[in-house]
Amino acid sequence: MQKYARFSIDSNLPLYGLVENDVIGKIDGDIFSSFKITKKKYSIKNVKILSPCLPGKIVAVGLNYIDHAKELGMKIPAEPVLFMKPSTSVIGPDDNIIYPKMSRRVDYEAELAVIIKDKTKNIQPEEAHTHIFGYTCLNDVTARDLQKKDGQWTRAKSFDTFCPIGPYIVTDINPDNLKIALFLNGQLKQSSSTSNLIFNVQKLVSFISKVMTLFPGDIIATGTPSGIGPLKCEDKVEVVIEKVGRLRNFVS
Repeated sequence: MQKYARFSIDSNLPLYGLVENDVIGKIDGDIFSSFKITKKKYSIKNVKILSPCLPGKIVAVGLNYIDHAKELGMKIPAEPVLFMKPSTSVIGPDDNIIYPKMSRRVDYEAELAVIIKDKTKNIQPEEAHTHIFGYTCLNDVTARDLQKKDGQWTRAKSFDTFCPIGPYIVTDINPDNLKIALFLNGQLKQSSSTSNLIFNVQKLVSFISKVMTLFPGDIIATGTPSGIGPLKCEDKVEVVIEKVGRLRNFVS
């Protein structure tokens, strides 16, 4: 298992690094193709951790946890329900989620995010692992009132800052049985396991690749468990996923 970070020093250009304990080893090159670890090392406390990648697109999956479907009283879908979030919604750890003026109800949604490794099209589920670079935490922030008003989800999911991801990309883990939780101001609000996914990671990557071509750095957000609820200004919200990390953000 390795952890990759995207970071900056004194607000300079973003860098990539390999995280070991509390130290980041600077990387030269592209983590999605060829790179090398340099001898330059930085303490994590002395850098700004950014979103771990800049996805061209975020493909998200609705209603993909058994417990969430039961919570909503909805039938298990026969196929994954897909929607998209724009790249402009991405922020990193400790960044602020901006509450949009046109909404009166903004919700958190803890999710496991899959980071795509290379150009991926028309693959089978058993091939999916060879096209996955790693995993990170994601909060699928949603303007719930606008989602209901519109009847489709684009506006509700697409505001700037509505896709916090991070803190790192973690590689070489099994995504099929990871504890996932969300804490709001220190209180546990969501608690489940990726073993409750209706469509697991391998099936999702395969299914989506048959709809659209995926490229290096693209993200698949795998859905949220039960316990979704509202955010308000000055809240602290944390997505915690076993072996992956803790993503903390604030609402303003």
